[in-house]
Amino acid sequence: MRPEDVINVESYPIADPDSPALARLIAQLSKDLADNQYCSLSGFIRPQALERAVADARAARSQAHDNNARRNCYLHREGDPALPADHPRNIMNDTSTRMIAYDLLPQDSPLKTLYHWDATRQFIAAIVGEDELYDNADPFQPVNVLCAEKGDQSAWHFDSGNAFTMTLMLQVPGAGGEFELVPNTRSDTDENYDYVHDVLTGKRIDDAVGVAREPGSLCIFRGCNSLHRVTRVESDPMRIMAVFVYERQPGVIGDPRVNANIYGPRACGQLRL
Repeated sequence: MRPEDVINVESYPIADPDSPALARLIAQLSKDLADNQYCSLSGFIRPQALERAVADARAARSQAHDNNARRNCYLHREGDPALPADHPRNIMNDTSTRMIAYDLLPQDSPLKTLYHWDATRQFIAAIVGEDELYDNADPFQPVNVLCAEKGDQSAWHFDSGNAFTMTLMLQVPGAGGEFELVPNTRSDTDENYDYVHDVLTGKRIDDAVGVAREPGSLCIFRGCNSLHRVTRVESDPMRIMAVFVYERQPGVIGDPRVNANIYGPRACGQLRL
């Protein structure tokens, strides 16, 4: 597929950088991201591209790494014994997902077409306020597909080191699998442990914002300081979501040990893209 066959360029004219409509769109999305810590772009990809992406994910599901962990909201599998048992760093929750790495997707995947198009990267950079973004150079990380089956969930957590996260919903379950976010749970200067504790223990559940999850919708959010989760999937079909990773500098590859945890033992020693 050509990029224009994947992305709904009528609604999102990203191929025309001089378009006044694009300038207005970027301004609104940037404001949404600043105000709410997320922005949503409904119908970002075309129906035929969506159908193909779902088919690719189903075909690769048997090769996905079943990534199951018990962790705290800081993505650590061990707490801090020097802190009270109910401290956020000692509150552990189960997380499970089925991870399809970049190398398991076909070369002509619409997800790869979307990701590697210069216009997409420039569009995202403008929204998030970066002068330039670069493709991730790791063999596994640039585009992933996360499958969540009945019983799977992603517990409350902060993202680690990512200035922003970019996802594309491909398929939603009949029940559950809702994406929720608590904007600005902490800041760069204040961990705000009391508030984090209240979110983790359900005392501030009304502060959680449900983010639209229609298939074909692109979401950009800042998860470093905003707790977020995917609630437990309660029914079929499985939840399928793509995740895209852009970098602030070229040539970025992942730590093989981290990759092995995420993608399985085969990720150790893999050559660079």
